[in-house]
Amino acid sequence: MNQGVVYDHRDARFPKELKELKKTPVKKKKVLVIAGPTSTGKTHLSLIISKAIAGEVISCDSMQVYQGTDIGTAKATHEEREAIPHHLIDLCKIEESFNVVNFYNEAISSLHEILLRDKTPILVGGAGFYIHAFLYGPPKGPPANPELRSRLEEDFDKFGPEMFYEKLQQLDPDYASSITVQDRHKVIRALEIISLTGRKVSEIPKPSQEDLSREIDFRCWFVYYPKPILYKRIEERCDKMIENGLVEEVIRLREEGLEGNSSAARSIGYRQCLEYLDSEKTPEDWEHFVSSFKRASRRYAKRQFTWFRKESLFRWLDLSKMTLEEAAEIMIQDFHQN
Repeated sequence: MNQGVVYDHRDARFPKELKELKKTPVKKKKVLVIAGPTSTGKTHLSLIISKAIAGEVISCDSMQVYQGTDIGTAKATHEEREAIPHHLIDLCKIEESFNVVNFYNEAISSLHEILLRDKTPILVGGAGFYIHAFLYGPPKGPPANPELRSRLEEDFDKFGPEMFYEKLQQLDPDYASSITVQDRHKVIRALEIISLTGRKVSEIPKPSQEDLSREIDFRCWFVYYPKPILYKRIEERCDKMIENGLVEEVIRLREEGLEGNSSAARSIGYRQCLEYLDSEKTPEDWEHFVSSFKRASRRYAKRQFTWFRKESLFRWLDLSKMTLEEAAEIMIQDFHQN
């Protein structure tokens, strides 16, 4: 059985108490990772499993870190968070920036705390970039430049992905060949790195599994529904978010500085809602808002499938063939195996 990626006890990030674990012949500490596209029921699944294995959830969602983004990110309810401890939720105000390096540092810190309480860390989310960073370490490129990133994102949306991808092919053909024209984040980040450093992305050392050692046994799962079923679930969830007050949430967050945070303002649901709020608010504008919200959500789910197909540590579970309870039991039984 694939034992997964593991962390090095010699790593300076680990506190003294965890380093001491190496001195006694104990089993590896197990960490469960539940990934999957939006609208698959990952939150409910994680709650079932947490109760069975004394788990605590580490959210791997780029928007759940922000206070007030409850509806648009489908956060676990306050009652659920009282029953099962959740980490990396409501860390920041909406106008504050939060990137993958921030996520990595906060997630590692939460991992330490949970293990030292003899509880089980359960990473949950669909943000492949964040989960990959947690497993392999954060990118080694320079920190993001908010002003440059904002300009690149605006130009990307204005001129289209083909032009940006062609530019990347000219500047760094090796890296461009490793991604596709549809990898929006990677294309923009690559051009940002080249602009900031004058170096090709393909020349920057990448984190590797070999750099990590053998302290933690990651059990990684990707849960999903076939796309026809999933897309129907996505559309129903979009309708439910709107019914629950997504527009009112965005109005409030806008007053709190949402548009000062370009990444948050461009996230799915929030971006489409901001565009609606700036429109004439005709019935046609409303229909465009709803349809574009659903379309963006479906496209994101498609990208999530693409991302995790490249992640070799993950085993896939088709939820159309089982209940969430049955999927949870499979993960729980696997978790208890050595």
